Amino acid sequence: METRKRFVHAKIYLACTFITCLIGNGNVAALSITVTEMECVSEQVLYEGDTISGNFVAIDHDIFWSPDHPGIEFTAISPGGSTVFSLKGTSGDKFEFKAPQSGLYKFCFRNPASSPETVSFYIHVGHIPNEHDLAKDEHMDPLNIKIAELREALESITAEQKYLKARDARHRYTNVSTKKRVIYFTLAEYIVFASASALQVVYIRNLFSKTVGYNRV
Repeated sequence: METRKRFVHAKIYLACTFITCLIGNGNVAALSITVTEMECVSEQVLYEGDTISGNFVAIDHDIFWSPDHPGIEFTAISPGGSTVFSLKGTSGDKFEFKAPQSGLYKFCFRNPASSPETVSFYIHVGHIPNEHDLAKDEHMDPLNIKIAELREALESITAEQKYLKARDARHRYTNVSTKKRVIYFTLAEYIVFASASALQVVYIRNLFSKTVGYNRV
C-alpha cells in the first residue's frame, strides 16, 4: 500500500514538473510590428547552441502588394554583429538556427516599399540540457532532458499553429477588404447609373420642350 502511494506521489510530482517546465522554460514572444523602413526586435539568448525558431507573416500582402512588390527582408544578427540568418523578397516564412553564442540577438525587418507593412512575428528560444550540463550539475536528473525535448516538440507544434493562424488571419483580412471594395464599387455603379438616368431624363425633357416650342411657332 505504501509503495502504491509513493508511486502515485511520484506521478503527481512528474506531472507538476512537466507542466512547470512547459510554462516556465524557454523564451516566447509573439507581436505585431508596423514596418515603415526598418524595425528590429531584440531577444536574449542565455546559452550557446540554443535553438532559435519562429515565423513571420506580412498581413497586408494579399491586399496591397502589386506583382512587382519587392517583399520583406528579414535578418537575424548575433551579439557580435554578424548575420546568422536572412530572407529576402518574401511575404512570410519560417526560420530556425542554432545560436553561435549567448547574448542579445536582433531580428530586423526591412521594407523596401514606400507604404508601411504590418508583420505578425513569433519567436521562440529553446534550450535542451546536454551531457555537459549534467556533468556540471549533479542534481540535474536525466529525466529533465526528456521533459525539455517534449517541451520543444510541443513548442514546434505551437509555432506551426501560430504561423497558420497568422496566414489565416491575413486571408480573412483580405476577404473582408475585398467584400468592402465590392460593396463600394457596386454603390459607385448605382450612383453613376442613377446620375446618368437623371441626366437622360432632364435631357429628354429639354428636348421635348424645345420640340413643343418649335411646333407652336
